[in-house]
Amino acid sequence: MSIKDNLKHVLGAVRQVEEHAGRAAGSVRLVAVSKTHDENAIRPVIEAGQRVFGENRVQEAQMKWPALKQEYPDIELHLIGPLQSNKTAEAVALFDVIETVDREKIARSIAKEMKTQDKKPKLYVQVNTGDEPQKAGISPPETGAFISFCQNELGLVIEGLMCIPPADENPGPHFMLLKKLADTSGLARLSMGMSSDFEIAVSFGATDVRVGSAIFGQRDYPA
Repeated sequence: MSIKDNLKHVLGAVRQVEEHAGRAAGSVRLVAVSKTHDENAIRPVIEAGQRVFGENRVQEAQMKWPALKQEYPDIELHLIGPLQSNKTAEAVALFDVIETVDREKIARSIAKEMKTQDKKPKLYVQVNTGDEPQKAGISPPETGAFISFCQNELGLVIEGLMCIPPADENPGPHFMLLKKLADTSGLARLSMGMSSDFEIAVSFGATDVRVGSAIFGQRDYPA
């Protein structure tokens, strides 16, 4: 199938699960993950009507997206990979949503850059639902306190939560935990679910699903 056919298939699957879960049509936003794919691969997806995209690395996104965003001003670009503090200024300038606020240093840096640039990207807190030592994200028991810190001390508006469940575990309990944490903190948006499990995520309440390979095909990672 073509990339456009893949996109249509994924959107259809999302809508089907929405219906089965008793959720309103269109309540789930598809974030097309375009990391490692160039403009030639991205453009057909834009031309098919997709407007929300996700990138993992600030430097890679800077090479592809400024011109595309100028050409298509209604594109919404999400940062879904870890943010280094030395890239905060560039991230605030380029991205409309930063999904990976995951520690105090980054939160302070984002708050400073938002004030300096007079720009307000939407922010999600990344939660390490599996408490994996190699993975970014706030530990679940610390999530509420971190959200309060961001809101009350830094004046940041936190829109939602994001997670990446452990690859070798059933994602359902992790999605359920993220939903519970969001409800406890009064947050509306849940970014969870990727190509292999986005349908499960929708059934657990995802508002944003991050799908890459199911749309663009398998990635060729640099050696």
